[in-house]
Amino acid sequence: MENAVALFGSFDENIKLIEKEFTVKVVSRDSELKIDGEAENVSKAGKVIDSLLQLINRGEALSEQNVRYCISLVNEGSEDKIEQLAGDCICITSKGKPIKPKTIGQKKYCTTIANNTITIGVGPAGTGKTYLAVAMAVTAFRSKIVNRIILTRPAVEAGEKLGFLPGDLQSKVDPYLRPLYDALFDMLGAETYQKYVERGNIEVAPLAYMRGRTLDDSFIILDEAQNTTCEQMKMFLTRLGFNSKMVITGDITQIDLPRGAKSGLKDCIKILKNIDGIGCCRFDEKDVVRHKLVQDIIKAYAKYENTRDRD
Repeated sequence: MENAVALFGSFDENIKLIEKEFTVKVVSRDSELKIDGEAENVSKAGKVIDSLLQLINRGEALSEQNVRYCISLVNEGSEDKIEQLAGDCICITSKGKPIKPKTIGQKKYCTTIANNTITIGVGPAGTGKTYLAVAMAVTAFRSKIVNRIILTRPAVEAGEKLGFLPGDLQSKVDPYLRPLYDALFDMLGAETYQKYVERGNIEVAPLAYMRGRTLDDSFIILDEAQNTTCEQMKMFLTRLGFNSKMVITGDITQIDLPRGAKSGLKDCIKILKNIDGIGCCRFDEKDVVRHKLVQDIIKAYAKYENTRDRD
């Protein structure tokens, strides 16, 4: 059977996941796959395998995350959605790796960014909110749709104050901005990144640096937006200039603002929900593309917080 090696994975790890999930036995014989088990489970395992073959045929290298995602789609009766992921490449990294949406949530997010002036992406860690936004920004920049990429974050995390950190202002804020640098290095390579910074085409700066500016012809990303105050969020949104796009990302379950301060991200989702040109995407644990334990941790915390809220 064609693609059997890719489907089975090294040491048959992909098929073993399917066998364990559905209590079936999958055997490759005479260019065909045979699945043994209870009828309903055999049917589900067959749908997962069909979904994985679709991914292989579009050039996807299968991972444990792919297999688990297809299993979750089949379990909720949504395996037909896998076709929506076919063939989309957002960006090519500096090492030639294609960046593609890996989940339906990620696909919807990229489409929303393409079709709106402002996009709000809300969800847990590991869902690709920031990375995909940077990929979309680099694509717009390479296509000359915009001539600047501006990435920003509020410098409020883990209760630390910048004044107590060593070094000059830039070295104080760099640790907060590190994930944004990492995404840009991946897309562009360190040398190209540095060249664009020197030319003023790329700017990575704390949110406070945005005050008083109007940002034209730019792709602007506000990351960790759950840590903005309502005043900061309003200030950021009103920086929008002509021929620009904004993407605002955050996780409203991880707010590090001082006790009693309201999150600008939570407010803006309510305030802006009915305005044309502004789209909002919500991710959940199924969109996590990190280690499976990250999904389990997010689910466990959500369950605990729901229980605590009822007590």
